[in-house]
Amino acid sequence: MNPKPPCIALFDLDHTLLPIDSDHEWGRFLARLGVVDPLYYQQENERFYRAYKEGTLDIYAFLQFALKPLKDHQKSTLDQWHEQFMSEVIEPQIRKEAIGLVNHHLVKGDICCIVTATNSFVTRPIAKRFGIDHLIATEPEIVLLQDKIQFTGRVHGAPNFKEGKVVHVQNWLRKLGYDWQSLQESIFYSDSMNDLPLLQQVKTPVATNPDERLRAHATLYQWQILDLFA
Repeated sequence: MNPKPPCIALFDLDHTLLPIDSDHEWGRFLARLGVVDPLYYQQENERFYRAYKEGTLDIYAFLQFALKPLKDHQKSTLDQWHEQFMSEVIEPQIRKEAIGLVNHHLVKGDICCIVTATNSFVTRPIAKRFGIDHLIATEPEIVLLQDKIQFTGRVHGAPNFKEGKVVHVQNWLRKLGYDWQSLQESIFYSDSMNDLPLLQQVKTPVATNPDERLRAHATLYQWQILDLFA
């Protein structure tokens, strides 16, 4: 007997499972710690955040900005800061509605994966907090120096952004031994019009806490709209 085709549930992270943007908040957190120039970093952080919401973000310019603090500090120090970030910033924003949505799919046996443009250093602990083993994120480049991991400040491979999400999910599926056609169900939850390419790729797109542009698009094409934190 052939095994039952799998179902996959894909989740954007920021403003989808979280009511905040973890990338943006990480930048604000570093500014509060004083490990980056607070005035300059906050101004640039806000500028890039506005561009993201408007759909005009230069992802490579943003990554050059966002990954530099990883290069400038030791991994052990960054890990300590991230523990504090999880406790002070992320944990208070973990909502029962989001946990319930993820658990709904986990209990059914669906293969769950967070698919986010935010880099994996910031997001991997958050994915684990949601109980999700699979993470597809923008990957910071790393090197080994004296047997210790050091970030270079550059991105490894293509950013996991817009059309890049489709490519990375396809590669992930291939590693699992699947493709889009072999899936029984594929569902993607996202808030952002930036994720339109992947939303159009899956069988069931769900506009989740959608921005105005995505809400209008979802209404026009009769997609499901989920206001998770209403």
